Amino acid sequence: MVNATKGVFISCDIPMAQYIINMNASLPASDKFIIHILDSTHMFVQPHVEQMIRSQIAKFREDNTYVKPN
Repeated sequence: MVNATKGVFISCDIPMAQYIINMNASLPASDKFIIHILDSTHMFVQPHVEQMIRSQIAKFREDNTYVKPN
């Protein structure tokens, strides 16, 4: 029998995948969102967390971007 699950496919580089996996690991068991890690750069996550992942990545990039002082 086939068991289908709705989700979002994420493709990214290895450091960003590790960041997302770490985000998932820091949550309680009831809030974990990764359905399946396919390989080191691809994963399948629950669809309701897509925007949260995007906003956390945007914040991470903003916090880790060098701005040359004037």
